[in-house]
Amino acid sequence: MREIFEAELKQVGDDLLEMSTLVVQAVDKAGRALLEVDLGLAQEVIVADQAIDEIERELDARCVLLLAQQAPVATDLRVVVSALRMSATLERMGDLARHVAEIARGRYPEPATPSLAGVFAQMHEAATRAARRVEALLQTRDLADADQIARDDDVLDALHQETFAAMLGGTWPGSTQETVDVTLLSRFYERFGDHSVSIAERVTFLVTGEFNEAAHSRGAHENSL
Repeated sequence: MREIFEAELKQVGDDLLEMSTLVVQAVDKAGRALLEVDLGLAQEVIVADQAIDEIERELDARCVLLLAQQAPVATDLRVVVSALRMSATLERMGDLARHVAEIARGRYPEPATPSLAGVFAQMHEAATRAARRVEALLQTRDLADADQIARDDDVLDALHQETFAAMLGGTWPGSTQETVDVTLLSRFYERFGDHSVSIAERVTFLVTGEFNEAAHSRGAHENSL
């Protein structure tokens, strides 16, 4: 029975890693679709989000069965519950990438954020970097990656504030539509950073057994998009 349980736990870990790989691809393609006004890339992200959703459903069903049939305790219980939380967070990260792609598709053949292209290029870099570090963290559990994810989140927070400063500075050249798009897109990227931090703190909890309350406050309201 223990061998079966451990095999199921390994599959849970593999599913989380697969989700994280798909999230890396999604946020990278969504950002490039936005910056390069690439309709094909945007559509790829929107369609591919279904695969992330499907893995989450399968992973959650597996975790529920493990809880019901194996009644895990101590470390095993921590792993299963954390996996449920992380799968939901990764699914939301995929949704955020899809939202970015939907705006890129909706404005095609025009760019969505011509007035702040440089800022969104930096957001794209920081979000993609954070996603790759999440993927590495789930594979290696190297907590140095968790620290770097927090720094990427700081960058995204600062850029999020920069977009508001630009729009409220009195010389904003953007249209009403661009103002709406910038507001939404910067929020999507800011939340993506928060969700990355949420994954990092869950893995830290698995490794150390301690939950970082300071880190948790950074990713508060993780159920919101």
